[in-house]
Amino acid sequence: MPDIHDEDSLKPNPKPGVSHLDYAGEQGMAVEQETLVERSAEKREEARSLWGDAWRDLRRRPIFLISAALILLLVVMAIFPYAFTDTDPRKADLVHDYLRRPDYGDVFGGGWFGYDAQGRSIFARVVYGARASITVGIFVTATVTVLGGLTGMVAGYFGGAVDAVISRIVDIFFGIPLLLGALVLLNAFSTRTVWSVVVALGVLGWTQIARVMRGAVLTVKQADYVVAGRALGAGTGRLMFRHILPNAIAPVIVVATIALGGYIATEATLSFLGIGLQDPTISWGIDISSAQKVIRTAPYVLFFPAAALSVTVLAFIMLGDAVRDALDPKLR
Repeated sequence: MPDIHDEDSLKPNPKPGVSHLDYAGEQGMAVEQETLVERSAEKREEARSLWGDAWRDLRRRPIFLISAALILLLVVMAIFPYAFTDTDPRKADLVHDYLRRPDYGDVFGGGWFGYDAQGRSIFARVVYGARASITVGIFVTATVTVLGGLTGMVAGYFGGAVDAVISRIVDIFFGIPLLLGALVLLNAFSTRTVWSVVVALGVLGWTQIARVMRGAVLTVKQADYVVAGRALGAGTGRLMFRHILPNAIAPVIVVATIALGGYIATEATLSFLGIGLQDPTISWGIDISSAQKVIRTAPYVLFFPAAALSVTVLAFIMLGDAVRDALDPKLR
């Protein structure tokens, strides 16, 4: 039994036939290898992409979390409105429900927000009205992002005469006010539905995305990896969609996210003016237009659809601001 006071007895015993110096050398090499592995793991952690850094930054921003939660609620409401209310938004009872005041004790019930001048549940119409607004906002944003993104990428990549021609076309469309141009286009439709509004806003709203994409492509195409890819014989399609587009799309996403809220507000404005959506489509803009006749006697008829519209637009603008701050290294 080794003596506890003997220091040599506490030292690790090397393998048979191995000297103490060789054993110590093996231990040192093992520790060095372990250190190198840890350092390489740390370097991999530090070498994150722009999108990885942006996502990590977004998760720490209260504005992003609040706006994302609101947008998720609105999207679920637009897809499954019957999960929030079992009241028919088109059912009208002028005898019993004409401008009936809100019953705040009837939570999620038909009378929670009161009834409008036609005896229809305001809460049910607010819930079902989210579908038209969210649909218009998402599809218009997708249309202008694809159309404007492709146009701006072609102009920025090829330059020269192609860029000059496309830029002049963009200037012509950019000079047409969005609201005024939509009024003119929508008058050409006999029946104005959600898709009519999407077409009208999509045809006129792509110019800003085109300008942003063109500027980003002009910057990215001068990068070393693009020049190297061109020197190695990479085709135009591969350079544009595999190298330039992923590195130029960030500012476009920021602009599109912020613009989505603006398109929702534009749809509500067109519906308010009587040029946008029409009955039987349920829209916050239609309800706001109808409420102006009774705003003095029943202000709640105007307040609730207007509040829903304001919260929706604000949520998308807040989300766009958070994404912009996360994707722009200068703002960190």
